Amino acid sequence: MKEVIARLKEHQSPTPSKWRERAEWRQQNKSWLRHSQRIAVKMLEKMDELGLTQKQLAELMGCSQQYVSKVLKGQENLSLETMSKIEDCLHISILQEELELA
Repeated sequence: MKEVIARLKEHQSPTPSKWRERAEWRQQNKSWLRHSQRIAVKMLEKMDELGLTQKQLAELMGCSQQYVSKVLKGQENLSLETMSKIEDCLHISILQEELELA
């Protein structure tokens, strides 16, 4: 048993895992994360329909491709301004639908 523990300690990461903090954060923010994920899925579907890339959407929205990527991961706390830009650029309604789901 001591050998097993010694081997495990040899492979132990020097930095502690942050899984608990991430899990607690997701739990504390699950309400808006759920909305963000639904918006991301709707955006991806519309982008696919229109044949838009992240870079093209970023140009239309006036932001970076990196920011669009963050939004499309469904973990970005979107401002009303950003949601409005998404609606205008993709010709979709997200604010009304999200309010109805809330």
